[in-house]
Amino acid sequence: MAEERKHYRPSWDDYFMAIAKIIAARGTCDRLYAGSVLVKDNRIIATGYNGSPAGLPHCDDSGHLLEEGHCVRTIHGEHNSLLQAARQGGTSTNGSTMYTKYSPCIHCAKYVIACGVKRVVVGKIYRNPQAVDMLKEAGVSVEVYQENPNWNGELVQIFSESIPERINQGEIKMKSGE
Repeated sequence: MAEERKHYRPSWDDYFMAIAKIIAARGTCDRLYAGSVLVKDNRIIATGYNGSPAGLPHCDDSGHLLEEGHCVRTIHGEHNSLLQAARQGGTSTNGSTMYTKYSPCIHCAKYVIACGVKRVVVGKIYRNPQAVDMLKEAGVSVEVYQENPNWNGELVQIFSESIPERINQGEIKMKSGE
């Protein structure tokens, strides 16, 4: 009988930052794959990644639309999560927390402030630290996420395990050949 491995339960920051990284994989602009998760009361209220508005061509398909060295074809992940919350309705972003793979640009920082986000957890400070200063000046708590080696190991395990075909009387049966 195989030795049962111990499950590692992540902190909320570990959990939501992992989701932000996965969301970033949906991005359609190869200049930066960024993702954002908007959370209120430890519940996801919206997500976003760098991509073109619905129905318009993506950078991956049509190339970049550059102005002053910046791609303006896409909407940033942070902005997209705020827009998604607005389109869905039924919840407020006021008092929420945003998890984002990279720190917001100056424009996204303004939107974050205007939408009442109170805490931003970033994976990495990216390009313009003045955007972080702007957030802090407006009373938004900004924290740089500290990678958790235990959680990172758990993620590797989670994504490398096969998904059981079914659970039968406490026994996990794998598909044949696994």
